[in-house]
Amino acid sequence: MYIPIFFLLILFASTSFATDTLTQSSSLSIEKTNDTLVSINGDFSAGFFQVGENAFCFSILFTRSIKPTVVWMANRDEPVNGKDSKLTLLKNGNLVLIDAGRTTIWTTSIVSSFQVELKLKNNGNLVLRTVQGGEETVLWQSFDSPTDTLLTGQPVTEKASLVSSRSETNYSSSFYRLYFDNDNILRLLYIAPSLSSVYWPAPWKLAVDVGRLAYNISKTAVLDVNGKFTSSDGFQFISSDYQTRVYRRLLMDPDGNLRLYSFNEESRTWDVTWQAINQPCTVHGICGANSMCTHDATGRSCYCLEGFKVKDPNDWTQGCEPEFSSSDIVCNNSESASFVHLPHTEFYGYDVGVYRVTSLKECVGICLSLCDNCKGFQFKFNEVATYNCYPKTILLNGRDTPNFDGESYLKLPNAIAINSKKPLNKHSPLNCSVSLSQPLNRTYQKAKRNTALRFLVWFATGVAVFEISVIFLVWFFLFRTNKQSNDGDQQRHILSATGFERFTYSELKRATKGFTEEVGRGAGGVVYKGTLYDNRVAAIKRLGEANQGAAEFLAEISTIGMLNHMNLIDMWGYCVEGKHRMLVYQYMEHGSLSQNLFSNALDWKKRFNVALGTARGLAYLHEECLEWVLHCDVKPQNILLDSDFQPKVADFGLSKLLNRDERGSSNLAFSRMRGTRGYMAPEWVYNLRITSKVDVYSYGIVVLEMVTGKSAMEIHSVQIGGGIEQRRLLTWVEEKVKNAPTSRFWIEEIADPNLEGKYNVSQVEILVNVALQCVQDDMNDRPSMSQVVEMLQSHEKYTHIN
Repeated sequence: MYIPIFFLLILFASTSFATDTLTQSSSLSIEKTNDTLVSINGDFSAGFFQVGENAFCFSILFTRSIKPTVVWMANRDEPVNGKDSKLTLLKNGNLVLIDAGRTTIWTTSIVSSFQVELKLKNNGNLVLRTVQGGEETVLWQSFDSPTDTLLTGQPVTEKASLVSSRSETNYSSSFYRLYFDNDNILRLLYIAPSLSSVYWPAPWKLAVDVGRLAYNISKTAVLDVNGKFTSSDGFQFISSDYQTRVYRRLLMDPDGNLRLYSFNEESRTWDVTWQAINQPCTVHGICGANSMCTHDATGRSCYCLEGFKVKDPNDWTQGCEPEFSSSDIVCNNSESASFVHLPHTEFYGYDVGVYRVTSLKECVGICLSLCDNCKGFQFKFNEVATYNCYPKTILLNGRDTPNFDGESYLKLPNAIAINSKKPLNKHSPLNCSVSLSQPLNRTYQKAKRNTALRFLVWFATGVAVFEISVIFLVWFFLFRTNKQSNDGDQQRHILSATGFERFTYSELKRATKGFTEEVGRGAGGVVYKGTLYDNRVAAIKRLGEANQGAAEFLAEISTIGMLNHMNLIDMWGYCVEGKHRMLVYQYMEHGSLSQNLFSNALDWKKRFNVALGTARGLAYLHEECLEWVLHCDVKPQNILLDSDFQPKVADFGLSKLLNRDERGSSNLAFSRMRGTRGYMAPEWVYNLRITSKVDVYSYGIVVLEMVTGKSAMEIHSVQIGGGIEQRRLLTWVEEKVKNAPTSRFWIEEIADPNLEGKYNVSQVEILVNVALQCVQDDMNDRPSMSQVVEMLQSHEKYTHIN
């Protein structure tokens, strides 16, 4: 019995250091590795955490993860030395952090005449409190002063915001903040030493457009244990593992994105279960001034604009600096400057003003006249036959945006523009900041070491680690067995609720050979061709990074599962795993209508069938299914053709699902504008009530494209009087119909020349007449899609081709 008793004594000695409470006149020393507070459940510890060479911060850590996770720091921006530093609870109740035994770095500024203690609770909250008569009075708590992390039950308030760290290894305060603004709206803010800007929610949208309530009576937001985040401004979200009781933390990440992490008990790592931003390059300031941000399957990257070079490859937030002098461009002198065209490029913010112009040349003149105050400009069609010119005082927040309907121009000296090649396109992976590595400049006398005591401590620690490891292995085996059983039940429940097959991310990655064969791209994401495990060929749409929880995502695809029509794309399954959201569709052999129409692959019979089938699909969405569905982005790219050239309406990335009793107030459910320029109804431009007639308008434009073989995005020539004028497709057709002496004449004028006259005259006439009714400016003058179907069906029997 002697040996077991000895081990028990050693084990007791090793575990007796662990306590959750610090009493008055006591300290935690930086030189004593066992001077830590440990919560009763053992999941959190508080002590000194090394952040650099001879640099330490007093921190709270979640210790169950493979790598201890920092959730709070007292002195993140002013680390203390590794000698003689300590955290002390003074006799007067004040908690102070002293650097090198000399300087007070941090304090709670609390004075109390009662007995005070510092306690680390099981939820990770460090509390300075008094206990009188069994009742706790909190004098100070770490939950009231978060750093970059929010734990469950911890509120964000007017005085308690989240501020990102510089990087994963540099814990000092950085440029991104989650906070409540003066309108009581929860926002993400980029704040640098010389400038700042809000980037979430979308700053160009009104609060009401994104479901927020301005000027509410409070400023508070909190995350509960089930994974639901609720804010007083009306914003809320749920995690993808909602109602699973696990540890969670909401983190203001160094890359400017706000993410919710859930602790994976099996792998002892953190999984992303929600994030605020699904387009990484919309984060402001991430690549610095005079640079561009781009994002693809490999991640986010930065590169300098033409004529500029990077300041610090290890810190892209500093941006790029010019390789020329400002004096190289003479003010208001067109001969000294050139403008480099940057298509589909957006620089958000920092405009000198907004100028309405009639030509690109006029915008160039404005930028030249502003001299050094204009580094370039953004040029955009404003939907009222003129253009908006946005001269930029600084080129910041630049990003490649394929769907951006404007373009940018960079002002450079002629010598640079003429002698240089194309803009740099060498992407550099983001490494936004360097770690804190400089030692603090202090010298100390070496303390005498007690070799026997050190041996005893290390021996006792080893025994404790061995015991904990055995207990953990037993617990892990039991938990894993139980979890595998529960996972099967949960999977079957999801399959039953949605009616689709659930795929894992690894399955779809394997099916697409690493997402290599891209077959389409739109506002909602990128589409890849893949072969599933059962040899079915599928179109796999990889949505933008998750900005909604799994419950919301499953609710939406469950609604889509109720849609069943021969002219709607068939969905086979989905993936919701961490930040990944993917949809698996039937693969369409002939691609989109756009690919076939303008490549002359469709004869007249196929075109008429596509027009009729598309109308039937939209009529079903508008009037026949259980939900009222507006597509909001009807265009040739979103009409797919199967092996028999039968049309399938696809891509509901911009669609809106409404209950039928919401029809009368549908305008309240939309942000200010949706769709694609050239196909958008006037209601979007003039902020009128949105109804199903917006899809009718877009359908009319598509029909005109099928009849004429001309794109709605291009300008076409029409003879007016004795001259030739330029018109958009709709106006071009209207002029042809109006000025033609007979219907036979205008049909020959507008019919696609590639048809070589092989078309049904009656069907052409009805298609054009229907299309022109669909594109009326007044929505009340447009037919419904079911009326369109009736009109086309009445001519479907005519098959005679000229």
